[in-house]
Amino acid sequence: MEGYLLGFSIATLSTVTHYRLHFTLLSNISLENNSYRVIHHAAFYFGICLSMTLILAALLSAAATVRESQCLTAMGFFCFALAFCGLIPAACWRYTHGTEVEDSMMDVYDLVYEEVRRNASSFRRHELTAIHETFLCCGKHSPFGDTAIVEHKTCPSNQLRDAGQDCLQEIRDFLKKHMDLISTLLGITISFTVYGMILTSFLWFSIHFSSNLERKGKYILRER
Repeated sequence: MEGYLLGFSIATLSTVTHYRLHFTLLSNISLENNSYRVIHHAAFYFGICLSMTLILAALLSAAATVRESQCLTAMGFFCFALAFCGLIPAACWRYTHGTEVEDSMMDVYDLVYEEVRRNASSFRRHELTAIHETFLCCGKHSPFGDTAIVEHKTCPSNQLRDAGQDCLQEIRDFLKKHMDLISTLLGITISFTVYGMILTSFLWFSIHFSSNLERKGKYILRER
């Protein structure tokens, strides 16, 4: 039961991360070096594959318990091991490249903001306005000069009073909450896969030895 819930939880979180406006808005911005788009899509596909593997492992383990099948038990163990092998690099990447997602999202905002400040492109201005409306912020602290004109054109009317509020900080705070949730789910999932491998190993040996005991002492009489 826990395997199904965990699998569906990961699938739900992956879908929310992929389709939530805060993430899709920055991913869809057309920039030559939008590294966040690659991370955005890779995280979604990894999450979906992981959730399917966990659900399959839970199904195989349940079927193996009911049917007392060594083959199904071995397949369940393989699925748990496969998920574990995928989770360990993901957890290592999370802690060794913890700021890469944050930096790539803020880079997108920086590039759009500076393009609007330099040439007031209507297309970029529309994208910047959408970012301000989504993250409920207005502008940033820029070392390149006065930003009041940009903020006046791109900030929602109800956010103008907060002009100068750092959107980079808002993006950082929003992403920190989301990444904390992902880290917690990663830890739970790794623990569950280890538990699943131990359980399926124990089940396999139990079925194997009980099968040998049932055969022991049985003889076939042949007529002469």
